[in-house]
Amino acid sequence: MYFKYEVDELNSGRTVMSILKHEFGFSRGLVKKLKSNGRVLCNGMPVFMTDIVKYGDIVEVYLDFDETSEDIAPTEMELNVLYEDDALIALDKPPGLITHPVSSNLYNTIANGLVYYFQKKGQRVRVRPVSRLDKDTSGIIVFAKNQFIQDRLTRQMLSNIYHKEYLGIVHGCPKASEGTIDLPIARVPGSTMLRMISEEGARCITHYKVIEVLKDAAVLRFVLETGRTHQIRVHCKAIGHPLIGDTLYSDIPTDLISRQALHSHFVRFIHPLSGKPVKIRSEPPEDMDKLLKALGSQSLDQGSIDPQAFHTGKPPG
Repeated sequence: MYFKYEVDELNSGRTVMSILKHEFGFSRGLVKKLKSNGRVLCNGMPVFMTDIVKYGDIVEVYLDFDETSEDIAPTEMELNVLYEDDALIALDKPPGLITHPVSSNLYNTIANGLVYYFQKKGQRVRVRPVSRLDKDTSGIIVFAKNQFIQDRLTRQMLSNIYHKEYLGIVHGCPKASEGTIDLPIARVPGSTMLRMISEEGARCITHYKVIEVLKDAAVLRFVLETGRTHQIRVHCKAIGHPLIGDTLYSDIPTDLISRQALHSHFVRFIHPLSGKPVKIRSEPPEDMDKLLKALGSQSLDQGSIDPQAFHTGKPPG
């Protein structure tokens, strides 16, 4: 990946470091990495970050690092690729898989499969998740192929430009056909996994819209304004409509599905290189489809929520 910038009169007299941060938008960590790898040139020659550029100088950056995830063992598995280019890859994650290896599961994760996939294609890149999903949540998960792309997409998330939607099937049906859940979430004391509503927690905002009313249940579409661990699951419990199949946050038993009925359905973001919008969609997997039919679903409209309908005051991306 190659970047080029010709210094104009306004930026004449600035340091190379300033050009990299403000004109290219590189993070401090990436600039440090570029410096140590000698990937920054000015007029074809290596430069120091403190060097001063002048009008007409050509600053060039080469981002093609030779990277691997050496700490992650490659595992052959079938990956459902929804989107891929030189900058990023989006997968359709099935339920039951975690994103990264842990001590109890070193080989059967999305990251293991992705390392194998990259090696098979001859791509020497690290596994860089832009977002994560709970083990039993299915749907879209995006990975960047270098640090620059990861930094840019992370910034879009922080600015609410990166738009994420989920489909969930809950017990009962909220009285309001759409609304916003604005409740802080904190870790349950003594637990590394469980979360709870707490005034001492971080602010969490979930927008929802009822898509279809079923028998003692409803299909909801969720738009996240923040992205905390178990956010949708905890918020659904808080409003009295937990996700069907959620064994952590619901006491209502079911034999219709073996995991929480939650699916990462749609993402939209601005491509960090082209500046054009990227839209990726994933339909619910077989177990959620069977649950919908068992609950009497007739015709689930899979259209995307208009984020401006929630009046967040932030750009939809």
